[in-house]
Amino acid sequence: MSTTTGLMTVEQYRELPETGPFYYELRRGELVEVGRPKWTHESIQDRLHERLKEALRTTGRVMIELAFRALPEYELRVADVAYITHERAASIAGDDNLHGAPDLVIEVLSPSNTAREIKENADLCLANGCRQFWVVDSRLRQIAVSTPDGLTRIYRSGESIPLVFAENQSLRVDSAFVDE
Repeated sequence: MSTTTGLMTVEQYRELPETGPFYYELRRGELVEVGRPKWTHESIQDRLHERLKEALRTTGRVMIELAFRALPEYELRVADVAYITHERAASIAGDDNLHGAPDLVIEVLSPSNTAREIKENADLCLANGCRQFWVVDSRLRQIAVSTPDGLTRIYRSGESIPLVFAENQSLRVDSAFVDE
């Protein structure tokens, strides 16, 4: 591995060895350690993946832990759950990652997340191709949906989120949570 004295690039990041109970993201050219998710977090990811995959299969791909390059050189993030159109998926080189943010990024809150971190990630994604950024809060049983126009709507238990990527489809908020 080569050493860097300034900002780390994606290419330098890719030379890092694999890690154990955590992984790294590249944020503004700096390595940030990210803990592996726990059971509740993973269960929510899985439930969202299953439901969205079924609803959106004709228009694109839904993936868990999708790595993407919101900005080409100094950013490599991982979305808990992401959706990209078939056209964008076809444009990804096999040895690279999605350039730009996924069309839909879903972040499931963890105890280690800070409000600032989530806001910065949402702003980055929404400025670089993301059409919706969801923040799933299992404690409050709600999902905040933000769009590039600066609007955020909170969907609570008992409500459904219209899926803008699939006509006449929606996702019940309660279907994301493990105890439903």
